[in-house]
Amino acid sequence: MTRVYLKKGRDASLRRFHPWVFSGAVARVDGSPAEGDVVFVYSAEGEPLAAGHWQVGSIAVRVLSFAGDPLLPTFWEEALSAALNARKACGLWKSKKTNCFRLVHGEGDGLPGLIIDWYDGVAVMQAHSVGMFRAKAKICEALQKVFGKELKAVYDKSSGTAPFKAGLELVDGFIWQAPRYKPGPQTVLENGHRFLVDFTEGQKTGFFLDQRENRALVERYAAGKNVLNLFCYTGGFSVYALAGGATHVDSVDSSAKAISLVGKNMELNGFAPESHGEICADAIEYLGRECEDGRYDLIIVDPPAFAKHRGALQNALRAYQRLNAAAISKVAPGGLVFTFSCSQVVDKEAFALAVFSAAAQTGRSVRILDRMCQPCDHAVNIYHPEGEYLKGLLLYVE
Repeated sequence: MTRVYLKKGRDASLRRFHPWVFSGAVARVDGSPAEGDVVFVYSAEGEPLAAGHWQVGSIAVRVLSFAGDPLLPTFWEEALSAALNARKACGLWKSKKTNCFRLVHGEGDGLPGLIIDWYDGVAVMQAHSVGMFRAKAKICEALQKVFGKELKAVYDKSSGTAPFKAGLELVDGFIWQAPRYKPGPQTVLENGHRFLVDFTEGQKTGFFLDQRENRALVERYAAGKNVLNLFCYTGGFSVYALAGGATHVDSVDSSAKAISLVGKNMELNGFAPESHGEICADAIEYLGRECEDGRYDLIIVDPPAFAKHRGALQNALRAYQRLNAAAISKVAPGGLVFTFSCSQVVDKEAFALAVFSAAAQTGRSVRILDRMCQPCDHAVNIYHPEGEYLKGLLLYVE
């Protein structure tokens, strides 16, 4: 049993239930843990504090339990049951209108380093740590116990998220399939709208589930508007806009695969071909060169993360400022801009300041009508505020 002892006075965050132990807080390690092993954390005085996965890097331990005892054989089953109960509380489980959601959201569900998205019975898993990758067989077994016949398949998609220097065999594929399951892109329901999800080839786990409520907000505002959806991926916002009564929607993304799925999603929801356009182009270049002033009444700006670490923060803020200045300057008078950041290192205050600077640069009168965030299935652990990564503003531009 590997014991990790903290430096004197460096146990305060653990006592406040923060789920990370930083390497700088470690005084000594009794044992020779391999990355991903379960280790036990003690105060300088020898008091047991926590158990978690050992890893190489600035975060030395990702905490799984604050009891300080060995994990029980029922640990994974109990943790997944607790995660499911939280989704039941959100009204997502067995909803008639939505059958896709995030089942496990890392620290938000007490399972740091693990993401599981649920697509109508298919659980798509991503391990962001060696410990979670090594535990995937146990996680799969627990999923079968918790969901029973509701579970159709478990797919591991960790090749792009697990630490690549850890010597892991990172090959995506099915861990388990029910005999009745037929592999292939999955058609799911979200707020009554149908989407084709390709979790084997698509980005992340196949669909950006964290924008579900914000897509519904676009639907509320879209009636009678000409809409531009930038960084559209497979057209989630576009489908909602047309469902809300938009006169036309143009979807722009640099990925030809994503654009091909936009058309399929439009067809799935019964929208006429003339009501939408799919444009395979760089979204920033399209906005700057191809988009005429005042052409669109509603613009959605939902770029990928511009900063994945603190060293990229300032460049990211400048990028958000340039992008939003272009959108604010282009939108029609009385138009709306839905703008987002999913960069975890960009907090909501910094993002709001970047958008303020963008608005000031254009000289237009801009009001904030709403502030947006991630939905309930992407819950934030109150002891881990770093988990609040998605932020957005709804702007009214005169």
